[in-house]
Amino acid sequence: MTKIDISIIVPIYNAEKYLNKCIDSLINQTKKEIELILINDGSTDKSEEIVKLYNDDRIKYFKNNNQGIGKTRNFGIKKAVGKYIMFLDSDDFLELNACEMMYNKVEKNNLDIAMCDFYKLYDNGNIEKVKQVDFKDSSLKDNPKILNENLSPWAKIYKRDLIIKNNIKFVENLKYEDAPFVAEALDKANKIGKVNKYLNYYVIHGNSETTIMNEKVFDILKIIDKIRTYFKNKDYIKEDLNKLTVRIITNYTIQQRNQKDKQIAMKFIDEAFNYLEKEIPDYKDNKYYENRGFLRKTIEKNKLLTKIYCKNYKNNN
Repeated sequence: MTKIDISIIVPIYNAEKYLNKCIDSLINQTKKEIELILINDGSTDKSEEIVKLYNDDRIKYFKNNNQGIGKTRNFGIKKAVGKYIMFLDSDDFLELNACEMMYNKVEKNNLDIAMCDFYKLYDNGNIEKVKQVDFKDSSLKDNPKILNENLSPWAKIYKRDLIIKNNIKFVENLKYEDAPFVAEALDKANKIGKVNKYLNYYVIHGNSETTIMNEKVFDILKIIDKIRTYFKNKDYIKEDLNKLTVRIITNYTIQQRNQKDKQIAMKFIDEAFNYLEKEIPDYKDNKYYENRGFLRKTIEKNKLLTKIYCKNYKNNN
């Protein structure tokens, strides 16, 4: 059997429109010693038919009842046999040299995790480059600012032993399940590095799981609390943890402008500000706001102004 250097875990749920591009970007990687763990999470469209058109023995296909993305990724980790693990969403895709570049980086520098820059690709065809902060190989303890980079599991490569030996798992049955997984992996890693290349395409849809506004938005407060609880006794991370907390909560309160049910929006804003006041009483002085415009941060720091803004926002899209 050919050795497997990287296991790429791809949860699939009703992705027929994008799945070909995703799988094509994997089977055509310049690095061939990979396995594709494709997990159908109860799709009701033609996703399964698309997967079965591929004749590549590096593909491991599994079909489950709908369990949610957290449980599906945990299932994929159990099935992975590669030295390293990568995650990719079924509507996203990679540059064809992504696996090779990420693998070479972790192998050459003996890293537990490496991350890369990525593109945001919008429905209208617009592309936005997302440049993460460059840093020298280090640990989270030596460079806690890494916590405030992208906390999605994709655009990264992880040593499988790091995940297995530390029993790091995705949160199940909550939305935004990936952030605690990445935060714990970063904390447990002895050495983290970065490939200064744009290698991952993150596709954003108007109705994607992360852009739809509904009552599941309250899960983000539970997710933040899990991260804060995990780091509770780690003083080295306190400043950056508070910045992360303020950044995420601020983003999600302002996003309530897109919430169709304004009662949900107002309730979320209340609970979010209550959480901030409880956890970070001096949150208004947080460094997150330093680079925000005057009007923007004035609204973001104030519950009443945030409510007025979200109630009166008109989305012209």
